[in-house]
Amino acid sequence: MSFKKIFLFFLIWRAFDCLILFFAPYFLPYLGFFPYKEILASFQLPDFLSKLANFDGVHYLLIAQKGYSQYQQAFFPLYPILIKATTVIFFGNSLIAGFMISNMAFLVGLYLFCQLLKEYQISNIKYLITILLLFPTSFFFGALYTEGLFFFLFASSLYFLKKEKYLLAAFFSFLTSLTRFIGVFLFIPILFNLIKKIGQRPSITQLLNYLITLFSPFLGFSFYSFYLWQTTGDPLFFLNAQPAFGANRSTHLILLPQVIWRYLKIFFTSSFNFQYFVSLFEFFIFAFVFFILTLDLVKKLKLNFFANNKYRPKMLCASKKKTSQISDTQLLGFNIFSFVNLLLPTLTGTFSSIPRYALFSLSFFIFLSQIKNKWIKILIAITFLIFHILSLAFFGQGYFIS
Repeated sequence: MSFKKIFLFFLIWRAFDCLILFFAPYFLPYLGFFPYKEILASFQLPDFLSKLANFDGVHYLLIAQKGYSQYQQAFFPLYPILIKATTVIFFGNSLIAGFMISNMAFLVGLYLFCQLLKEYQISNIKYLITILLLFPTSFFFGALYTEGLFFFLFASSLYFLKKEKYLLAAFFSFLTSLTRFIGVFLFIPILFNLIKKIGQRPSITQLLNYLITLFSPFLGFSFYSFYLWQTTGDPLFFLNAQPAFGANRSTHLILLPQVIWRYLKIFFTSSFNFQYFVSLFEFFIFAFVFFILTLDLVKKLKLNFFANNKYRPKMLCASKKKTSQISDTQLLGFNIFSFVNLLLPTLTGTFSSIPRYALFSLSFFIFLSQIKNKWIKILIAITFLIFHILSLAFFGQGYFIS
């Protein structure tokens, strides 16, 4: 897709979300439990726009303005640093600065992601971008959250890696892990991109470039952990502060079967209220994404097995064998990262926010885009659209969705 087409998709998506937020108050009452409404009102933006900073968004604004206060270390530092640095450009309005960072970063990230998909020889990119933007929680990409910035940094890292511009890839990887903890695991797709190159007896300079790129995500995370150690005495305080924000998160390791059992008990014992349906939403988003990622993993393991097996099917043409093998290996790393992205938050004992975290299990969207049956693809798009409207409307009216 050209940048013009991507920009058109982006504008339609932004306009559509603004319409949802504008009309939501006519159909849904404001919940009244969101404690920071007055802070957002002080930035003097239209109410329907300010709502895109609900919940965690206000914490990023407060960190940008005043630095970290108690327990806010749960939020990684790069996004509020950028908000603070660019606020002066937007006449001292941190809310506008945050929105501009999120939206411009996501727009450029979309373009780079499309270029990356072309490098991976992925077809049906237009449908892939469509379902990504229609996904129930895609509005977080343009909200005052880290999603838009993280998407840009993630796409930039892998795009420049694919172009063999290793210092740029390392720079963006470093920034990725200063934005969100999951950025540390960017080393997985980086490793799968480099694994064949490392096995080809590279020169000392090339090997150094590979190693710098591979370890750059750990370096960014180490910087923040060192800061936490110096200021709080706990290098993992970003994790240990999580229970202070509710959502029933645990700092102790809880395995996936235990989390599933917890949710099943909720479904059979809890009363039918809004939280009950949010739990259903979280559970089914997790189950659907996990199922698709599993199908994708099985498919890629088969392709990699046949590509390295002398009994591979004739359908793997000799002229395309080398390119396909490399592409499949790299996409396997993409899939493993997607699994880690989905499963890591569940170790805190809950599926809370999984509908938002699932946005970066990008192999999920790639797999859906490769479905051949057009009616299934239409059904998926319509289902995403319906839940997107509902999720954003409730979120804008002060209901915690993700």
